[in-house]
Amino acid sequence: MKALALKEAFRQNQAVIGTWVFEFNSSGIARLLASTGVDFVVYDMEHSGFGMDSIKALLSQSRPLDLAVLVRPPAGEYHLIGPLLDAGANGIIVPKVESAREAERIADACRYFPLGHRGAAFSISHDDYLSGNIPQKMKAANDGMICGLLVETTAGVENVEEIVSVPGVDLIWLGFLDLSISMEVPGQFNHPRFTEALELVLNACKRRGIPAGILAGDAQQALHYINQGFRCISYSGDIWLFQKALTEGVNEVRRGLATSSGKSA
Repeated sequence: MKALALKEAFRQNQAVIGTWVFEFNSSGIARLLASTGVDFVVYDMEHSGFGMDSIKALLSQSRPLDLAVLVRPPAGEYHLIGPLLDAGANGIIVPKVESAREAERIADACRYFPLGHRGAAFSISHDDYLSGNIPQKMKAANDGMICGLLVETTAGVENVEEIVSVPGVDLIWLGFLDLSISMEVPGQFNHPRFTEALELVLNACKRRGIPAGILAGDAQQALHYINQGFRCISYSGDIWLFQKALTEGVNEVRRGLATSSGKSA
């Protein structure tokens, strides 16, 4: 599911499901992800330690596959956003956006004239090194771009109505852990002030017809979020999926061994 298909799903109010990658940047990870049927992947640069060379390799491996490929840069600065788009990212999810002014600057960096001021370089990674009509390429890139913003602070929540009103914003992602810390209730996701903030973000997105995204730890939580109104779900992330599956498998084997030993005795 490329960016256009993802955006069409958003327009039809459908839920899309992907995952987040923090740790595994092997040459096979993109094909492995695509084999699972996920709609999108987010490669993380804020918390992973991935540098531009690693991200460029991941994007190159991901582009031919049937999934939308997003990247979280470490910050919302033009010099961090532009190279990701030129390397072939279908979009970005920028951390800690707290105002309409920040949102405007980020949206402007994501798109070419007349919708923004993205720097122009063609016949490179993002357009698969192909020649072609420049205005058509610019329009296609603008149409296919997903400009995502992370709302994860009290200031972001307070200004969310203005943030979602900025032209060119395509997705709002709720950073629940950072938000709980910013609200001084770390990890207390059932705290009344936290649940109120979550509803404020969801309602602002609904009024503007912008999808809201969030990370879910398991299938039941994902379904709960979808029922609440979230339409872009990250089903956990590579670290926790691997850790959980390995832990469960190892424990099951050890339980089996203990049972076998008991019978032998």
